[in-house]
Amino acid sequence: MIGRAARSLRRAAALAAALLGAALLHAHELQPALLELTQTGADSYRVLWKTPARADLRDAHPSFPPGARVTSEPVRVVVSDSYIEEYTLTGPGGRDGKSVAVTGSIASLFDVLVRVVRLDGTTQVLRLTPATPAVTIEAAPSRWRQALTFLRLGLDHILMGVDHLLFVLGLLMIVRDRWMLLKTITAFTVAHSITLGIATLGWARAPAPPLNAAIALSILFLGPEMVRVKRGETSLAIRYPWIVAFAFGLLHGFGFASGLTALGLSRGEIPLALLLFNVGVELGQLFFVAVILLLIRSFRLLEIRWSRWAEWLPPYVVGSLGAYWTLQRTWLLVTALR
Repeated sequence: MIGRAARSLRRAAALAAALLGAALLHAHELQPALLELTQTGADSYRVLWKTPARADLRDAHPSFPPGARVTSEPVRVVVSDSYIEEYTLTGPGGRDGKSVAVTGSIASLFDVLVRVVRLDGTTQVLRLTPATPAVTIEAAPSRWRQALTFLRLGLDHILMGVDHLLFVLGLLMIVRDRWMLLKTITAFTVAHSITLGIATLGWARAPAPPLNAAIALSILFLGPEMVRVKRGETSLAIRYPWIVAFAFGLLHGFGFASGLTALGLSRGEIPLALLLFNVGVELGQLFFVAVILLLIRSFRLLEIRWSRWAEWLPPYVVGSLGAYWTLQRTWLLVTALR
């Protein structure tokens, strides 16, 4: 019975690994762009436009309704791995009830977060995606819509993060039973929740280049462990996968935090945003695990037979992608230090 379940898991993982490997062709690091509109007068705003410093995003820029005009010389700088542009915008009647959009390379962005800060201190957070490239600024934003924005941001952050999903898949492949699976997923959840909170509250931060390299290394680490499991061997990681999940989960939590720290939230906004973003991440993670478990169940019921080479696919896909990302991101790190 255990051997049959293990074979079903390997087949489900083979399919998931193939799909995630294909997604690599279109994957980017999950760094959201930020458009911040800070009201400085009845009819004027300070505009902050921040994008990842990638050449393919240089033609992406905010678009405002007719009548709005730039009244200061734009200040453009490159800080770390971000391109930043600031200027003053004025226009009849302010921005309430009017639309804001981003044109250019929006299709290649993970998302664009729009944050509006009014004179009275109230804020509104909106989200632009390739499917919804324009949003309307509301005079009295709904708290429900605000909450949904943070929830969906967390959900998409995990589901679009191929590297994070591959790590979860690798953990599933070295877990031997359901009780250990529960402990392993819980350990990963607790660990990344800790560092997500620490980073969002500003108590500590991890620079993106070394963090991304370390996350890639965590995926590479699981490749050989998956091979050991298939050969019937054992190791500390195989006996206690929850330890690996907790240790590397701390790194992944800093990676998740990039979706929130880009917003520059105030102290009053952080608790609710942090809670809902983390709930979104957990829902996405549980959805992915549920899909894998459903695939396992389906293979058992349908008695699908796969060739032996397909069952070796998951460890080699996970290990190869982990190695590729490790080399790529280490090279970017070394280049940035020159």
